[in-house]
Amino acid sequence: MTNTHGKRRGTRDMFSRQAKKKGVIPLNTYMINYKKGDLVDIKGNGAQQKGMPHKVYHGRTGRVFNVTRAGIGVIVNKRVRGKILAKRINVRVEHLKPSKSRLDFLQRVKSNEEKRKAAKERGEHVLLKRTPQQPREAYILPFKRQEIVQLEPIPYEFVF
Repeated sequence: MTNTHGKRRGTRDMFSRQAKKKGVIPLNTYMINYKKGDLVDIKGNGAQQKGMPHKVYHGRTGRVFNVTRAGIGVIVNKRVRGKILAKRINVRVEHLKPSKSRLDFLQRVKSNEEKRKAAKERGEHVLLKRTPQQPREAYILPFKRQEIVQLEPIPYEFVF
């Protein structure tokens, strides 16, 4: 049998709800305020078919450019052949959630400012860049002082 060509082809698991999360959508989803410039994660919710994004945008992060009563406009990057295009899509709030992708970066910026101020007061230079994990320090394994036994293979003897 050939593949179907519908808009929701191959979305059986993608748009299905998680275990113990089926049924009515929580009211907290509707209480979140979105503003222009906010980063949002797009995740299609199978319980609400209206305003659902196309499967291509599922799991993407975009920036809010428009807020209306019924939905939210989001700019998302989409790769088309060799180019990356900034696509504008309109999505209902059930299919969006605020992105946490920048939280780690903003937290690092704040801690770096504190380190910079403390170093300036002491008159020192501090390294603020992230460094990869370095190799472990060298050490000598403890061992008992005994005669070293050398293991060798038995010489091969060809027998007629």
